[in-house]
Amino acid sequence: MNFDRLIECLTERLRQPLPGAAAHEPLRATPTGLIKPKFDHKLPPKPGSVLILLYPDDGSIKFPLTKRPDYLGAHGGQVSLPGGKSEQGENAIQTALREGEEEIGVKSIEMKVVGTLSNFFVIPSNFMVTPVIAYSEAKPLFVPQETEVERILECNLLDLLRPEAIQTKEIVAAKMYPMLAPHFLIDGEVVWGATAMMLNELRTIVNALG
Repeated sequence: MNFDRLIECLTERLRQPLPGAAAHEPLRATPTGLIKPKFDHKLPPKPGSVLILLYPDDGSIKFPLTKRPDYLGAHGGQVSLPGGKSEQGENAIQTALREGEEEIGVKSIEMKVVGTLSNFFVIPSNFMVTPVIAYSEAKPLFVPQETEVERILECNLLDLLRPEAIQTKEIVAAKMYPMLAPHFLIDGEVVWGATAMMLNELRTIVNALG
């Protein structure tokens, strides 16, 4: 499928019911150790968004992922989609475009919104995240935000769609919780957890387009 046709088909498909949990759950990591993470949130989830920015690159269709700096915390060193917490008065799309501009340096005016995937509850950080799919008509010039982005990965969508794209290995979350983690291996990085679960919804939808 060429880039223009993909955008056209995705735009139509995202107006219909989405697979949601049926696509998320196969990529959910499960604890394997005696010490298991516990999350007791007393406040409702905070709203946030992530950005899946599709763009053409020399015959391929790609999207960027960001690798966080390694720090002690639930998401330190992980690979994720650009995104973050919604600011006062923002909707999900505004948040995703703003975060894309801040984290990877792509101007909002360069991005055209296709639609959104299913909302996703990120348990460790107590966020309700809306994945926003947008596209750029040409490969953007990426500028990583120094404090939040260690590197930007450029993922080939075709690699994500392959039947063998999902792998499984044991990882240690937050440097203390062993987890059996279904994941995607992208540019030498293990992409697991919430990011992998959201990407698997995109993968499921695009593979069904034919």
